[in-house]
Amino acid sequence: MNELAGPVAATDYPLLNIFWTMLWFFLWVLFLMLLFRIIADIFRDDRLSGWGKAGWSIFVIVLPFLGAFVYLIARGRDMGERDLRAIQKRDEQFRAYVRETAGAPEQTSTDELVRLAELRKHGDISEVEYQRAKTRVLT
Repeated sequence: MNELAGPVAATDYPLLNIFWTMLWFFLWVLFLMLLFRIIADIFRDDRLSGWGKAGWSIFVIVLPFLGAFVYLIARGRDMGERDLRAIQKRDEQFRAYVRETAGAPEQTSTDELVRLAELRKHGDISEVEYQRAKTRVLT
């Protein structure tokens, strides 16, 4: 009997078998990541009541494929907006922390002299006041 006469299965080729196994493995990992992200979004949402969180959680856990797709269709846009708000909030908290930790930059004597010259130029201080302040900055 000729082996090439019948249809060729993917398992007859070891390299193709490895490819299909890897494909299914990565699709499974991708789906698990999606489920964890959905569950995290359910509990992160402040506008969803406790019963709503319980209902969505049970739906996603009991019927994972259907639950994930229905959740993405029903609440997918809001999910992205909540992620964006959370990222912006973390960014602002980080920037506030950096500003607080770094403190205000100290003025150098050059900066102070430039400020005094501007005040004198605009007439906010007199020449005598300028000279007195300049002497105090330089000493």
